[in-house]
Amino acid sequence: MALDIKICGLKTPETVAAALDGGASHIGFIFFGKSPRNIDPETAGLLRVAAQGRAKAVAVTVDADDATLDAIVKAVRPDMLQLHGHETPERTAAIRARYSLPVMKAFSIREAADLAAVAPYRDIADRLLFDAKPPKGSDLPGGNGVSFDWSLLAALDGDVDYMLSGGLNAGNIAEALGTTNTRGIDISSGVESAPGEKNVRLIGEFFRAVRAAAAKMPGAA
Repeated sequence: MALDIKICGLKTPETVAAALDGGASHIGFIFFGKSPRNIDPETAGLLRVAAQGRAKAVAVTVDADDATLDAIVKAVRPDMLQLHGHETPERTAAIRARYSLPVMKAFSIREAADLAAVAPYRDIADRLLFDAKPPKGSDLPGGNGVSFDWSLLAALDGDVDYMLSGGLNAGNIAEALGTTNTRGIDISSGVESAPGEKNVRLIGEFFRAVRAAAAKMPGAA
């Protein structure tokens, strides 16, 4: 089973190494001041060097302006930009054109009606990401450790390429993969010992759980 795995919100060489050694296809760096996973572009640029030739580096932003994005792209040299705010289709297209980089657009899901927001982005974003709507009072659009009803995604066309996020961990990844047709998974808080503090042991446990779940999927070798 070909499955992309993104470990997001990395901040240290040790956790970047754990993600890469585990087999991550993507590593994510978050540029959002309110997040406990926030990192400065210069530090992320140094950390992403380890991923070259091994995994794609993703810069995660939230309604960032051009000046902020310019600084991130210059310092980090990401392989992909992830837009996790309220970026319109027009803004998404403009960012994609400005940097000539693939763009992944995130959507917050709680109920079936939330999927209606996807259609305008289908021909613009290179990939979609479905996360849970943040709980009331949270300032974070993602990384809240909550999930949504994954069965809602059955309403999507089969050719929709998306990553699944929101409350994933070693204990529920088998259910998530069995419920959805996702081609990628994105985890952050599920491999942390405290908000913003990635745990090497939990990263390893997650990869083992993914491999075990994938081996039981239909069509697995």
